Amino acid sequence: MTPVTRPTRTRRTAEDRRRQLVGIGLRMLTTRPIHAITVDDVAAEAGIARSLLFHYFPTKQDFYVEVVRAAGRRMLRATRVDQDAPGPQRLRAIVEGYIAFLTRRRSQYVGLFRAGGQGDWVRAVHDETQTALTERTLDALGLESPDEVVELSVRAWWAFAEELTIEWTGRGRGDLDALAEVLLTTLDGLVGRR
Repeated sequence: MTPVTRPTRTRRTAEDRRRQLVGIGLRMLTTRPIHAITVDDVAAEAGIARSLLFHYFPTKQDFYVEVVRAAGRRMLRATRVDQDAPGPQRLRAIVEGYIAFLTRRRSQYVGLFRAGGQGDWVRAVHDETQTALTERTLDALGLESPDEVVELSVRAWWAFAEELTIEWTGRGRGDLDALAEVLLTTLDGLVGRR
């Protein structure tokens, strides 16, 4: 008689488990709004007890914040560029990456950042991402130490870019190259450095 072998369980490190749980939250975020992601569903998919999730994230909101931050990091990865490329190519790559990301995830993005009642934490995470996009854009423009007006203008341009991209794609406009050109032309008119 052959003995029954049971699969060995591998203990995850705390960081691995946190990453796993956030990854599950990110996957769920692609099909449902953040408030519809339940701790019970996440724990069940991870194969852990609900209470163990709170070992890694003290509150449900802490978990949600990390999921939304991870989504912001994905957006930033989509806009990552070759730092050795000339500034205009970097700007175009940033804008095209942003448009592609928002186009693929439009309904989730709108549901997360445009829906009311999410709380200040959603705005804080959104602001962190906008700050990173602003810094990346200023770098591509070759502006290492811009004055405050230029920095604020580029940050406001990102608010414009977000609104135009959401409206453009929401109206079924398919020419994303034309959208990129509108955004780049607007930025160029704003700072005149492209």
